[in-house]
Amino acid sequence: MAVFRYPDRHPVAVLVRHGLIPMELGVVHQLFGRAESADGKPLYEVVTCAPEPGDIRTDADFPVRVGRGPEALGEARTVIVPASRDDDEVHATGHLSPATAAALARIGPGTRIASVCTGAFVLAAAGLLKGRPATTHWKSAARFRELFPDVVLDPCVLYTDDGDVLTSAGEAAGIDLCLHMIRRDHGAAVAASLARHTVVPPHREGGQAQYVPRPVPEPRLSSTAPARAWAEERLGRPIALHELAARSSMSVRTFSRRFREETGLTPVQWLTRRRVERARELLEETDLPVDRIAAEAGFGTGASLRQHLRAALGVSPSAYRATFRVP
Repeated sequence: MAVFRYPDRHPVAVLVRHGLIPMELGVVHQLFGRAESADGKPLYEVVTCAPEPGDIRTDADFPVRVGRGPEALGEARTVIVPASRDDDEVHATGHLSPATAAALARIGPGTRIASVCTGAFVLAAAGLLKGRPATTHWKSAARFRELFPDVVLDPCVLYTDDGDVLTSAGEAAGIDLCLHMIRRDHGAAVAASLARHTVVPPHREGGQAQYVPRPVPEPRLSSTAPARAWAEERLGRPIALHELAARSSMSVRTFSRRFREETGLTPVQWLTRRRVERARELLEETDLPVDRIAAEAGFGTGASLRQHLRAALGVSPSAYRATFRVP
């Protein structure tokens, strides 16, 4: 007997394990489960499954009863893996339990796979993230790097999209990721309507989630934090690496190494991201000409701003402003 009942809907399977965080399961059902076409037809069928059906412990004071087993993974076109508070083994060793490994082995070729929060540890342990971009909760980033050095971890984004494999940061970033996947599948109008219905923002901090999302706040208790704070106040002028290193009383070599350890980025990459963010803010909130925005964001010329914005977001400054200009 088939797990999914509606052949005209995109089948989504959520793989839960003991220690489930209920919000992460609820987000998937709330968003995919309510997504509708313009004529009101449901677009997805969402089912919850577990390596072994039955009562699944959560980190709250109630269990979740799951009636479907891992066979659902073989029928799904999208599989989503939320985090678990009981993932001590994978966090300690980087290895999956036999039951979880066997469940993931049922996923068919071409299936889209996504994780929420530290669910990325499960995808990495299964070998699905090798050589690919990924993110996870910033508190777990250091441990993730230790266990999976072959994954291109970026702890400064809300989610990553590498085509058939996607990852998101904390619990709330799962909302951004789900809306992004729905937008990718069915367009901005469907995702925006769904966001309004669910009473969540369709995009975070004035930017749209279908583009590279905003960075999450970085921990301030770090040795390079003062240099980053100093640079953020001076994005409009050239900033040399030796200036940043001097702000932290380090050699350039030590500063560069420490900076990458703390942010996951080189100083140049970090400055470019911050300047793109500044340009986005000015495009959204002001009517300044592009050349002026380029100067204030530190790109120097309008041509340089256009190049960096297109590389980061896939759009020109004028197209971005037309979409996101705050009235």
